[in-house]
Amino acid sequence: MEIKHEGRVMTVMLTGELDHHTCSKIRQKIDSCAESERPALLCLDFSGVQFMDSSGVGLVMGRYRQMSLIGGRVQVVNVPDNMERMFVMSGLPALGVMK
Repeated sequence: MEIKHEGRVMTVMLTGELDHHTCSKIRQKIDSCAESERPALLCLDFSGVQFMDSSGVGLVMGRYRQMSLIGGRVQVVNVPDNMERMFVMSGLPALGVMK
């Protein structure tokens, strides 16, 4: 995972596998950075994700809630085709987070 800051945009480049174990570490890092930086937009880039279970959806939903609490929003980009259906079925597009 790599975190980039450009103005009030915080972009998280996710890589590898998103499962229960990796998501808890990622969540802690993102939340810590978001609390200190208070970005207007948290962009989660899934282009480097090779595998994801439901923990990945939970990661996005939790960050959506976190950003809402600090007055920001979340955007999910570059979701691999094989994972997009999981996002759609979870209702994330209805929250307006998917690009």
